[in-house]
Amino acid sequence: MSSQTMLREMRGAYAFVERNMNLIKRYWGWELVWLIYSLTNALAITYIGNGMSAITGQSIDTQAVVKYLLVGALIWQYLSVIFYAISEMIAWERWEGTIEYTFMAPVSRPTHLVGTTLFAIGYGVVRTLAILVIVSAFFRLDLTDANVFGAVLMLLAGSVSFVGLGIWAAVLPLLYPERGAQMTNAVAAILLLISGVYYPIDTLPQWLQPIAKCSPATYVIEGLRSCLIDGRQTRSLLPTIGWLVCIGLVVIAIGLVTFGRVETYAKRAGRLKRSG
Repeated sequence: MSSQTMLREMRGAYAFVERNMNLIKRYWGWELVWLIYSLTNALAITYIGNGMSAITGQSIDTQAVVKYLLVGALIWQYLSVIFYAISEMIAWERWEGTIEYTFMAPVSRPTHLVGTTLFAIGYGVVRTLAILVIVSAFFRLDLTDANVFGAVLMLLAGSVSFVGLGIWAAVLPLLYPERGAQMTNAVAAILLLISGVYYPIDTLPQWLQPIAKCSPATYVIEGLRSCLIDGRQTRSLLPTIGWLVCIGLVVIAIGLVTFGRVETYAKRAGRLKRSG
């Protein structure tokens, strides 16, 4: 690929980043609503941990419980933003009435997905940090022993795997114009249930635990908890980080091929413009 072609593709990817930013400006009211919803959800979950002693009537290290729940809530908030931003891009195109223009534009689909992914990661970081800052005003969190560098590496590795899952889920609205968006939400709900966001996966039924171990979010959340709460060393995280990146790249590659074939089918079947 020549430098000129590379530059054109980079500009195309940035165009999708800029367009998504403009959509946030247009629908800023809804963005505020979802920020408040995410914030109150994180606070509610954290207050449950803070009130465990009062609930059980026993002496419990509520600080440890609060950190356990809060880390899970914040990491899931970040990962779910990436998942939804990519998996719902087809639904957004339909709502905006631009799906035919976008899919007929002289831009490769990988470039389209790269732009959407860059926006999703940046948006997820900003939104999660905003929630963390506000929640920190309610709770005093002691993270002096946290391994921040290892946590960042683990988060980046988890981002790769969730980009792949988002691309896979984005196929559903192409195949099922009337029900695809609902199906992506169902996938996210299942991931939330099995990934140990608010509890160890050992508490799940025996038949569900092997399925939970297939979710990349399980390893991302476990790794981040060990970094931020226990101060786990980065060296011991490298095998998990490498596994997450490799699996994520494979999932992304398969997702791109699958998306391309489903896109061709949707165009031939006239499913692009249809909406529920």
